[in-house]
Amino acid sequence: MLTFGVIGCGSIGGFLARLLTREDEELAGRARLAAVAGRDRARAGALAAEVGRPATGVAELLARRDVDAVLVCTPSGTHAGLAEAALRAGKHVLVEKPVDVTPQAADHLIAVARQTGRTLGVVSQHRFDPAARLARSAIESGLLGRVTSVMTELSWWRGPRYYESGTWRGTPDLDGGGALMNQAIHAVDLVQWLAGPVVEVTAHTARLAHPGIEVEDLATASLRFANGALGTLLATTAAYPGRTARTAVNGDRGSVVIDDDELAYLHLAREGEDAPAYGAFGAADQSAEYAASLVRDRARDAGGLLYQPHRDQLLDFCDAVREGRPPLVDGVAGRQAVAVVTAVYASARTGRPQQVDTMGAAERAGV
Repeated sequence: MLTFGVIGCGSIGGFLARLLTREDEELAGRARLAAVAGRDRARAGALAAEVGRPATGVAELLARRDVDAVLVCTPSGTHAGLAEAALRAGKHVLVEKPVDVTPQAADHLIAVARQTGRTLGVVSQHRFDPAARLARSAIESGLLGRVTSVMTELSWWRGPRYYESGTWRGTPDLDGGGALMNQAIHAVDLVQWLAGPVVEVTAHTARLAHPGIEVEDLATASLRFANGALGTLLATTAAYPGRTARTAVNGDRGSVVIDDDELAYLHLAREGEDAPAYGAFGAADQSAEYAASLVRDRARDAGGLLYQPHRDQLLDFCDAVREGRPPLVDGVAGRQAVAVVTAVYASARTGRPQQVDTMGAAERAGV
């Protein structure tokens, strides 16, 4: 059993606090919530009252001997500092995405986790969607053949009230970026989990619909993966009214499409089947054959977030601590997503292709 404290009482901190106190026999057997902490005392007090746990200061939370692990759910640019304090206080840490806003901050945090012997994880719940897991299994098993191309699109809308809901939103220091760093970093992590690391990007960014923010509301990038596959990425919060996020992975023996976290299309060449000279437009969708293995809990909170993938990531984190292994999304995975995002920004600034720093200081030093 891991006892958690939640630092940050905004939307995601509140969601995770409610998840930890939700009626769920399996989760309750492995994790419990001890307390919440946040800079906004009124908000922290309201959340504490809602979930039936005390509200404390951050220092007091980290000093509690009954707290084994901390969920860091504060503005992105504060993640590494708070996570480091928690690690040095002897706590395991699961930090909301992104791990921080620069690869260098992530490198430092990874090194601290290794020095302290504590577990560091990064929230990237879409790896725990049943459709994503099935796609990963198919790719790892070679059922798609050689992966040749990847396309991911996140066309969402965020209105002025979203950016006005926190003074840190839309700022480079605390938000780290716009549509790509804040929203589409989930897609960046997912495509690398499915197709391997991105090693080079060529990109453009723009701010077209939100003149009051300091970061991009649109980013496009061409991606080159370590295995030779090529890809495209579109991330925007300037697409009213917003559409579902979509990722497609194509190989020379099959293709898979995930749309709104669901398996939207799957076609795999049958065993012993020769690839035809020409592909068949609208080739039979085989996803229904796998429907029984994709049963999921579609329950959402009031803000629309799905409980199940976050729940499964919490369970994986608890198991990782107990078993002494890295969680499925560890600090290195979180760092890799940030490295791709910052490479996109660098390419957009310079107008040139940008190599992704796929190995951080912690790895180079062998920490």
